[in-house]
Amino acid sequence: MNLRLAVYEWIDRFGLDEARAAALLRVAGFEEEPPALARRFWPAVAIAAAALAGFGVILWLAANWDDMGRMGRFALLEAAVLGSAAGAVLRPAWRAPLALLAMLCIGGLFAYFGQTYQTGADAWQLFALWAVLALPIALGARSDAVWTPWAIVAVTAIAGWLYAHAGHRFGWQADAPGTYFAAWLACVALVAMFAGAAGRWLGAGAWTLRTAGALAVVLVTFTGLLALFDRHIAPHYWVALLLFAAVALVLAKGIAFDVFLLSAVALGLDTLLVAGVARWMFFDRTDALRDPIGQLFLIGLLAAGLLAVSVSWVLRLAREHRGSDGHV
Repeated sequence: MNLRLAVYEWIDRFGLDEARAAALLRVAGFEEEPPALARRFWPAVAIAAAALAGFGVILWLAANWDDMGRMGRFALLEAAVLGSAAGAVLRPAWRAPLALLAMLCIGGLFAYFGQTYQTGADAWQLFALWAVLALPIALGARSDAVWTPWAIVAVTAIAGWLYAHAGHRFGWQADAPGTYFAAWLACVALVAMFAGAAGRWLGAGAWTLRTAGALAVVLVTFTGLLALFDRHIAPHYWVALLLFAAVALVLAKGIAFDVFLLSAVALGLDTLLVAGVARWMFFDRTDALRDPIGQLFLIGLLAAGLLAVSVSWVLRLAREHRGSDGHV
């Protein structure tokens, strides 16, 4: 039942005059702005406005490309970075949206620099430099609104580094196994940076942790699947399975338990397992008689069973952690 609609119905039913209707609305708490609106809605609007402003700077620069010289374009982007950073320092109430705007303008500045001078640097180097220069801004803002896009930039830099050092392909390179493992460990370290006490010290919240974790799971799962469907199963498929299993156990037993993160890891593990069974059934078996429909049916049953087991396990752990925290 909607209480506001009920109040209006009572006003109409009993024919209350303006003064009594205002008193009833005041008692019901509808005369003033809801506290949650000021606490959540307007900060969200400010963050959206900062993101649109950063996008608008790039679009304005592109629209006036022929009317501005090279120095004018650089001056515009640098002024946007310095102005928003200075505003974040001077106006604490606007710190998060202005810090986000500064971070986005840094990305625009590097994109324009790379397009103008054609330095030959790999894209991952620009993303890595973007993450490094935006790190003080994120540390100063201490907000999910800044840490979440920073995590996206950092994971993109890791993925670009992996692509560049693996022969510009994500498939397995026998002479560079350490490249994949280093990229995966970097993703794990990035997620660990936002978990538990470290995340609270940085000012990062659940959005940052879950975004970094989801992107890390996608990267490991994608490269693990490419290793699986290589001509011969590459070693990092098995390492990906072990990595997911170890991370799942750490999340299940650790103080940084997170339902979303554990669910993402479990989904990645299930995906690799089901894909491994599918390869074995369709490519590695040499049976004379094959039944593709039956094989697909068995794979579907396996996938459904693994998903059911994973969901049951995650829900049981979630109930245990809620009980240990004293929450219902």
